[in-house]
Amino acid sequence: MFVIGTGTSNRHVRSLADDVEHHLREALDERPIRKEGADFGRWVLLDYGDIVVHLFDAETRDFYDLERLWADAPRLEFTVPSATSEV
Repeated sequence: MFVIGTGTSNRHVRSLADDVEHHLREALDERPIRKEGADFGRWVLLDYGDIVVHLFDAETRDFYDLERLWADAPRLEFTVPSATSEV
C-alpha cells in the first residue's frame, strides 16, 4: 500500500514524517525498514514493507506525479479527523 501526502514546506514534510514514525511506533511498535529524504524534506519516503509512505512538498509531488504512475491501482481517499476535542 502506498500512502501519499503533501506538506506545505520542507519543515512541514519532515514534521509529518516524524509524526508518522512516532504514531506507528507507539500504536503498532513498527519502525521503518528504510527512510530516505528526511535531510531535505522535499520527498520523504518511509518504507514499512507492506506500507510505503511518500511525503512531498507540493512542487515535488506535482513533478513526480505518482498518482499518474499508479493510475490503475485502486484508491482509498481519506481525510484526517479534526484535532479538536469535545469537552
